[in-house]
This record gives sequence, C-alpha cells and structure tokens, in this order.
Amino acid sequence: MNDKRRRTISFGVGAVGKDMVYALVSGFILYYYNDVLGISGTFTGIMMMAARVFDAFNDPLMGVVVEKTHTRFGRYRPWIMTGTLLNALVLYGMFAMPESMSGTAMLAYATVAYFLWGITYTMMDIPFWSMIPALTSPGKDRENLSVIGRSCSSVGFAIPTVLTMLLVTRLGNSEREGFALFALAVGVVFIVTELVCVLGIKEKPVESGKTASVREMFAALFSNDQALVVVVGIILFNASLYLTTQLALFFFKYDIGNSDLYSLFGTIGGVAQILSMASLPALRKKFGSKTILTGAIGVTIVGYAYLFVLGTIGCDNVLLLGIAAFVIYIGFGLATVLTTVFLADAVDYGEWKNGARNESVTFSMQTFVVKLASAVSVLVAGAGIDLIGLDKTAATQTAGTLLGLRVLMIVVPIIGLVFSVAYFRKKYKLTEEFNAKIAKELAERKKA
Repeated sequence: MNDKRRRTISFGVGAVGKDMVYALVSGFILYYYNDVLGISGTFTGIMMMAARVFDAFNDPLMGVVVEKTHTRFGRYRPWIMTGTLLNALVLYGMFAMPESMSGTAMLAYATVAYFLWGITYTMMDIPFWSMIPALTSPGKDRENLSVIGRSCSSVGFAIPTVLTMLLVTRLGNSEREGFALFALAVGVVFIVTELVCVLGIKEKPVESGKTASVREMFAALFSNDQALVVVVGIILFNASLYLTTQLALFFFKYDIGNSDLYSLFGTIGGVAQILSMASLPALRKKFGSKTILTGAIGVTIVGYAYLFVLGTIGCDNVLLLGIAAFVIYIGFGLATVLTTVFLADAVDYGEWKNGARNESVTFSMQTFVVKLASAVSVLVAGAGIDLIGLDKTAATQTAGTLLGLRVLMIVVPIIGLVFSVAYFRKKYKLTEEFNAKIAKELAERKKA
C-alpha cells in the first residue's frame, strides 16, 4: 500500500472514531442530563454556553500550541493521541455519574465533566483537521481528503445516532447504567481508531526556526477575512442543524410516540450524508462551490418543511419519515464537507495575503465554532423544553407543547439556514479561479 492510500485510510478511520464521540455528546447530553438525570434543560443550556465562552480562549490557544510543537513524532500526532486518551476517560466519567449524587453535587459534577470533555476534545480535534492543509495542496488532492474525512465523520456520527437509544434501554439494569456502558464502549473504539490514524500517517517534516508569536498568530487569523466568513457561516449553519439534532429524540419520543424511530431516522440520514459527500467531486466538475452550497441548503429546507407537515398530521409512517431524513441530510452532508474545503482554502488565502499559513490556529476556529453552534442549540433547546412545558412524567403532551416542539426543531432551523446561505453568498470570494491564482503565486514564491 502506498503512502497516499495509507494516509487516506488512516485519516478516515480516525474521523470515524472522533465523530462517534462527538455524536454521543452533542446528540444525547441534553437528553441524558434532562430526561435521565432530571437536570433542568435551562441549566444545561446555560452551562454549555458558559463552556463555549471558555473555549473562545482555549481553542485558539490550543491552535497556537500545536503550531509551536516540534517533536520527532511530528506536530499533530502527539496531540491527537494525548487528547484522545484523556477525552475517552472524561467521556466515560460524564455518562457514569455516581447515583448517590444529587442536588448541588450533581450540578457541579455535570459542569466539571462537560468542561473537561470540551478541553480534551479540543486537544485532539484541532490537530486532526489541521493536517488537511498541511498534508495536501489546493485542488483535487485536498478535496478528496476532505471528502474522505467528512464522509467517514458522517459514518462515525451515524453510529451513536442509530445505536444509542436502541442499546441504552437494553444494557444494564436501567437507562442510566446503559448510557455508562455505551459511553465506555465508544471510548474504547475512539482510542483504537485514533491509534490507527497516528500510526498510518506520515507527517511532512516541520521546518525548524522562528515561529510566530501568539500575538502575531492571532493577528494573522483575524486579518484573514475569508476564514472569518467561513467561521460565521459555520456557526449559522451548524446551530440550525444541531437544534434539530438536540430535539429530534424528544420529537420521536413524545410527538411521534416511538423513540426507536429516531434510530431509523438517523440511519437513513447517515446514509444520505455519505452519498451526498461522495457526490461532491462530480458536482464540482459542473457547478461552482457557491451554487452547490445554495442548492444543498435549499434541499435541506425543503426536507424540513416536509417533516413539519408530517409532525402536524401525526404521521408515524416509516417510509414517509425516512424520505424526510434523506432529503434533510442530503443537503447537510454537502454543506458540511464544503465548509471544510472552504476553511482549508482560507489557510492558503491567509498565507497569500499575510505570509503566514497558521493551519492549526485557523482550524481551531472550526473546532470552537462547531462547539459554539452546538452550545447555542442546546441553550435554545434546553430553555425551549422548559418554556413549552414538556413534561416527561405526563402520559401525553398538550397540543400547544407539541406545536412548540415542532417550531423549535424545524421552523427556527429553517430561519437560521436562510440567513447562513445569504451571508455566505454575499461575503465569500474564494472562487475556483481565485484559488488557482493563489496556488500559482504561492508556488512561485516558494521557488523564489
């Protein structure tokens, strides 16, 4: 097996394990804290938002640390493995809160565990994605590695989405114990997949010499207007989609009346994501990136509107719900992989404009904003659950509660998606032609 193929496979395997962890936390932490442990949804939302404010300082700082790392094992791999081991340990602890805890102790434990999870996940996530612009050149090679990475991430994200509720209710003696056992299993898989990743990738030698100061790196980042455009677009887009993810389980359990259908919804959505991501190279031959992104988000909005109708009429037909999942996630998959390509291109743009690449600092913003988007969605979802009066002890929910749930899960995300595509179309200027010009000029500078 040649080095390029080994690199691609190893990177894909790492992406699977990494996003298994992220899917478990982002998709089920609100349900676990609120429905299983009985913690207020509003408290959970505020706590997670506070963690993201902390990340506003922690994530870019981690990017700077990675940029300044010089070891015989490379710049990225030592941090990937260290962060993985610590994060897997914290993941289990977060979902294995001692049953003796209650009141203030429970809230303190939940808060500390979630903060630690975010810190340790940052340690491996930033160097992981930062390898894309470091290992590839603009164009087909970078696009292919981005597609592989995001497609495998979708596989990893789909696994907990499909299996969590099917298994936690059947593992152990209670749903609470089931979550702990499932988190343990995911943590073990996480460690194995990242080990495959770091052993299978050969980093390019890092040039020794003076590196930029922390101040210089941050100045370069914030002077990269295209990186900031992508960052804002990611926040708007992901916050909209994550709001649906946070509330989908509540929707299927209380509105549709069958939580097992959530697993089916996630399965079909995962397949749709993978298919759409795999189609990107073919689409790029015929359409520009902005056109593809606009079409992708438009398709997702159509899927949302269709799902709202199904929820309104109380439809629990598996086929019809599956169609909604397929349409929503077809667009989601395309948009997700495109944002990764856009951010990698913004690294080259930053070097062309400012003379500094700063892959890790730039990609630290992706890690931060994805978690920020998740926290915003949890805040809205958690406070929304309390606001609409969702009562897990009631035999049935009121019509007003169910309507409020649909509005939060579907209508609000549609508004966010419309804003995201409008903003991106207006502000993003790294067209295919401009990227080719940048790549040519950078190559000429290196020769000189």
